[in-house]
Amino acid sequence: MTAMSDVTVLLLTFFMLTSTFLPLEPVRVTAPASVLEFKVPEYNVINILVDLQGKVFVSIDRPEVRMEALEKMSAEYGVTLNDRQKKAFMLQPFIGVPMNRLPAFLDLPLRDQDEAMRQYGIPSDSTDNQFINWVRKARETDNEMTITIKADQSTPYPLIETVMKDLVKIKANRYSLITVLRGAPEGF
Repeated sequence: MTAMSDVTVLLLTFFMLTSTFLPLEPVRVTAPASVLEFKVPEYNVINILVDLQGKVFVSIDRPEVRMEALEKMSAEYGVTLNDRQKKAFMLQPFIGVPMNRLPAFLDLPLRDQDEAMRQYGIPSDSTDNQFINWVRKARETDNEMTITIKADQSTPYPLIETVMKDLVKIKANRYSLITVLRGAPEGF
């Protein structure tokens, strides 16, 4: 019995140390179900999250690409960030505020940033489409990045279609839609 409990503790420790945790998402979405099983890469990915109201959030998983995109966006929009704000930007897994609000957002304590981000989302309207610019800047740094889109199953299709059309505008025509796996129907 002692040997079995030792093995159990060793296995538990091994799994705890080797597991990777999912980043905290700014909004909770329940992805639609599908029967297609295709594993989305875990590295070198631009994750796009669309909530029920159509607010868009972007996550760039590679730190060097993320920082390069931030530098390019700051230069384009005339936003100046200090070193502390840049460090805070790297701690936040998702980008979800307009560029003009980014310095004030990064000055907030980390626990308040999540709540503030839910209010905004990245502007993706026709007059100031910062969403396209974030994706474009990330892909300029590394064109091989995989793009994924995750939206709630109740999100109206026109909101998701807008995001997909924005990606087509910058010739990012290959992307994956994230779903949850369900059993295939009988006879499939």
